[in-house]
Amino acid sequence: MKRRATSIFLFSLGLTLVGLPSLFGNDPPPTAEDIMRLVRLSYASQDYKLLGNLRDDATGRVENFELTMQQQKVRFRFDNPPEILDLDLATVPPVLNRVVAGGKASVPMAALGDSVRGMAMNYEDLSLRFLHWPKPELMGTETIKTARCWVVRVTTPDQRGPYGTVDLWVHQGSGGVAKMEAYDVKANLLKRFAVEKIQEINKVTVLERMRIEAFEPGSKKSRRTYMKLDKN
Repeated sequence: MKRRATSIFLFSLGLTLVGLPSLFGNDPPPTAEDIMRLVRLSYASQDYKLLGNLRDDATGRVENFELTMQQQKVRFRFDNPPEILDLDLATVPPVLNRVVAGGKASVPMAALGDSVRGMAMNYEDLSLRFLHWPKPELMGTETIKTARCWVVRVTTPDQRGPYGTVDLWVHQGSGGVAKMEAYDVKANLLKRFAVEKIQEINKVTVLERMRIEAFEPGSKKSRRTYMKLDKN
């Protein structure tokens, strides 16, 4: 049966999942590695440009950006002050670079936990390293609103970066990631991403609005940022 390409925005990156018969119908249920492999492979088909912004919920401050996805490359371009971030999806794991005078420089491991533009998102979220962590676990299923999702957990193999474990809610109907929660090595909740609204662009469904919450370790206090995307 032919299925329409579907995309859900994951941690600021659009994922188009096409031709995923193992995730549908009466086929045997996929393993956790099956699901993660399909998510990783889906990036290769991306080819579009969108305008967006990050808005801090507490202050109302807005950071505008341009998002380009083409030939397994993702580029975030911010202004005032200018900052350009490139994610190379052709490498394993993906490499996040900052464009500097005369070329590019990879974002160092020690900086992955730093905030992007003072928002609730950090550079680890943009790097997507955790999508390549080995030995993912399928934790079960859960319904988000009316969407049935598989819950997949990945655990850091080296304890580098801010996250120890990351839980992903993968929509069974489309294969898109509808929610993510990240914890430190002590199991304190650090980050939560949740898709709130989607839109259709060129027959592909992409993010329109996403909520990002950054938590103080061991506390329910959080900072909240909203990401919004529009057609270019």
